[in-house]
Amino acid sequence: MNIFMWILILIGGVTGALSTLYIIVSLFGVIFYKIYRKVKYHTSLFD
Repeated sequence: MNIFMWILILIGGVTGALSTLYIIVSLFGVIFYKIYRKVKYHTSLFD
């Protein structure tokens, strides 16, 4: 295969992995933030 094709495959794979990692981390971050607000300020989890 061409070297440029390998570079394109690598860039696409890294982009997909980073976006998936960002979604997972932000999901847990929002959940923990809502639990923290619930415990500290007694707010609803659905706000």
